[in-house]
Amino acid sequence: MYTTFLLTMSFMISLILTPIFIWIARKTGFVDRPGGRKIHLKPIPHLGGVAILISFVVGVLVSRPIEIEFQPIIIGGALIVLLGLIDDKFDMKPLTKLIGQILITLVPIYYGIVIDRITPFGIEIEFGIFAVPITIIWMIAIINAINLIDGLDGLATGVSIIALSSIAFITILQGNIFVMMICVILIGSCLGFLVYNFHPAKIFLGDNGSMLLGFVISVISLMGFKNITLISLFFPIIILGVPIVDMLFAMFRRYRNKVSIVSADKSHIHHKLRTLGYTHVESVILIYFMAALYAGASIILYLSTVPGALIITTLVIFTTVIIVEATNLIGNGKKPVLNFLRRLVHKIVSVN
Repeated sequence: MYTTFLLTMSFMISLILTPIFIWIARKTGFVDRPGGRKIHLKPIPHLGGVAILISFVVGVLVSRPIEIEFQPIIIGGALIVLLGLIDDKFDMKPLTKLIGQILITLVPIYYGIVIDRITPFGIEIEFGIFAVPITIIWMIAIINAINLIDGLDGLATGVSIIALSSIAFITILQGNIFVMMICVILIGSCLGFLVYNFHPAKIFLGDNGSMLLGFVISVISLMGFKNITLISLFFPIIILGVPIVDMLFAMFRRYRNKVSIVSADKSHIHHKLRTLGYTHVESVILIYFMAALYAGASIILYLSTVPGALIITTLVIFTTVIIVEATNLIGNGKKPVLNFLRRLVHKIVSVN
């Protein structure tokens, strides 16, 4: 019952605050203007992260957690929103933004939130001096995965809600009430914001919002799966399958084309779906569906035995290959698996 109260409260605060920040953004000129790779035709406010942060922080404080880990989430969240606001206003250089992100990841690390060991097949491996670098890379990857997929109205917000719901469900099974409450509060904040962020959007997340969601998800994924085994290491990766796959193939595509891996392009999965003829809303719903499949797979993986986990992991990899080939995410137009399946189906139909 108290969980429902926190969800409703954070939803209502976000629902009330977001129109206020839409007005503030328009008055202060804090808007995302059309042009370049952008598909919107008029200036759109992009103070979404501020509205979500305030409703989230209020929700966390009302919940009165006894765990000290809520502090780095709030402190780091506020700093990442500030960094995003600067980037949204002045368009920071990628390297400068990356340095800022790295410095902010040190906040939860200071509080002891690190990947310090892994236990594959019962064998404990200590990372030692590599624990901090590995944790930084992990957090930076998730922050930028959410940031990069924020290309259509409501896309990053919805994908984050799906990911948070999956993490919350698994942490309920683990009995990790603190992380579950953090997830529920952020879900409520995102749902209130999504009312105005879904197509046609009245407000954008902006870098301040997408990086906030990525930061919080990266921290709670470490806290939610603290005792990391070989299988549990893949939970957050699969939960965030869509943005992570999109990010990895974007980096590969840019490396292959001999351009900077941080350079912007219009070849992300949402761009590919639009190119295939899907409307704005259809593209977003399709990616929601993909994200839900990955999230569902992560829950099944958690509940599976080792043989079952291997089967689920194989199916996830196969599904990823199909998505990549169907959307031409890699950019070379080759579809070996899809072509093989077409030939196989053709042979089966011909025999019958």
